Amino acid sequence: MFFTNTGQVYWLKVHEIPEAGRATKGKAIVNLLQIAQTEQITAILSVDQFQEGKFVVMSTRKGLIKKTALSAYSNPRAGGIRAINLEEGDRLMAARLTSGNHEILLGTKHGLSIRFHEEEARAVGRVATGVWGIRLEEGDEVISAEVLSPNAEASIMTVTEKGYGKRTELSEYRTQGRGGHGIITIQTSPRNGCVIAALQVKDEEEVMLVTTSGKILRLRAGDIRVIGRNTQGVRLIDLEGEERVCGVARLAEKGEREEGTPTDPGAAADAGDDA
Repeated sequence: MFFTNTGQVYWLKVHEIPEAGRATKGKAIVNLLQIAQTEQITAILSVDQFQEGKFVVMSTRKGLIKKTALSAYSNPRAGGIRAINLEEGDRLMAARLTSGNHEILLGTKHGLSIRFHEEEARAVGRVATGVWGIRLEEGDEVISAEVLSPNAEASIMTVTEKGYGKRTELSEYRTQGRGGHGIITIQTSPRNGCVIAALQVKDEEEVMLVTTSGKILRLRAGDIRVIGRNTQGVRLIDLEGEERVCGVARLAEKGEREEGTPTDPGAAADAGDDA
């Protein structure tokens, strides 16, 4: 399932996506999906079947979220269908699969975050508009939406555009009511830049950083320092000139690739859709 910034969703069988080497350019998405020239893919979900009891939780740049039953998207059309009704000037930035009983963590580019239970957002129809997930200050926008695992050993990894990042214990992010202004997850400044990703990781997992010049860096999450929320982080990657980090993805473990998890699909697309 391919979700676009305009709130549309399209379908494609995995075997229809051409396989190629790491250094190849790939095939233009407009040759695979009937998307408009103004549309950009902002989230990707891998779905085996549209089973009952599963939900799609979507987040927009302006802080709205919407939860809809996965079964509402079970009838694909070549030209796509409406996944969410967006307000003028807003755009869809993330879509996640949930069981209806998860917590959500939204992160913003100015270093704020909010943690709340998804039950606070009731399931609505496919073409409905969302409700407030986080209320933003002028100039801020949501850049990440994580479906949290209850794993006590997990932490929140935050990465900024100038190559800085850190991990912070999940316990430092208290649960709040949906629609609040959130709390600081990292101090942003001219030194480290705006936040481009905030994701939940475990020590043994690996993450990949992608830069605007096409470089990638693969890191073990456990090697990244754990520090408090109200800090600027440490340098993770050296950048040259105007180069910036534009995407971050948590690499799926072998078992997750086979079974599929709600937090992996779309992570790279969400973090790097403006690249």
